[in-house]
Amino acid sequence: MTIETIKAVLDACYQAKRVRDLLPKLPKGVTSSYIHYLDTIESLERQGVRVKVSDISDSLGLPRPGVTRTVKEMEAKGYLRKQASANDGRVTYIFITDAGKQLSQTYNERYFNRLASFLNDISEADAECTVRTIEKLHQIMSERRISIDE
Repeated sequence: MTIETIKAVLDACYQAKRVRDLLPKLPKGVTSSYIHYLDTIESLERQGVRVKVSDISDSLGLPRPGVTRTVKEMEAKGYLRKQASANDGRVTYIFITDAGKQLSQTYNERYFNRLASFLNDISEADAECTVRTIEKLHQIMSERRISIDE
């Protein structure tokens, strides 16, 4: 990849962050990670998974302590509830409450369904290529952090 292309890719990443900033305003005290967690939990449940913190962590590629902290915040705000396994008290399952389902429906279903109609000019193949490229860029840059002094 040429230096100009690298700069163009990084500029596109900056633009992508600006696009994320255009998402609808969330209710007071709700972060975008809450929406992402709800979406992840719903997706895992559709796959038949009884969701635990480790499942969210693995699915999102995030460290467990951060996921645990966010789950606790969401539970305190009434979006999630935890329940110990009847078979093994060390295992705790996570469920979405009615308030969490409402929040998810508003921001995942309604907004993204409306947005989809505006994005008809972007093919699935182009979108999938963009996702793969950003994921690969993140992986490379995370694994090979470089300093300007090296």
